[in-house]
Amino acid sequence: MSEVADTRRLNSKPQDLMDAYGPPSNFLEIDVNDPQIVGVGRNRYTVYKVRMKTNLPIFKLKDSCVKRRYSDFEWLKSELERDSKIVVPALPGKALKRQLPFRPDEGLFEESFIEERRGLEQFINRIAGHPLAQNERCLHMFLQEEAIDRDYIPGKVRH
Repeated sequence: MSEVADTRRLNSKPQDLMDAYGPPSNFLEIDVNDPQIVGVGRNRYTVYKVRMKTNLPIFKLKDSCVKRRYSDFEWLKSELERDSKIVVPALPGKALKRQLPFRPDEGLFEESFIEERRGLEQFINRIAGHPLAQNERCLHMFLQEEAIDRDYIPGKVRH
């Protein structure tokens, strides 16, 4: 004779207002915005504000805002590909043609292109949301420290 599986529903407690509208148990929000053009001529580049809010215990700061260039995102991607076991998503493309001289438009500094780079926000959110990436020192440095120390010693963050 075979046993019949118990298919009764689990008793769950009713949701109260605090559960429905209170702060989420764990959250990590990262925005990449406010692109600003810095410098003049060939030394001109765009910086983005990267703002993070979280209550995850692995991060020492719960609210941080740093400025990052596209090359900083490239650095983070290469560090994670080299030192971690996660699959790192692609960055929005490098704009080599937009860097050519004598363009009829603003090239790299045209507003429509700067908005295309909003894919940087998707990139950093996908990485930072990965539990293994959250342990990487390079991610913490990228999100929370004013300057990136490219001579840092790769490793895991202890909390």
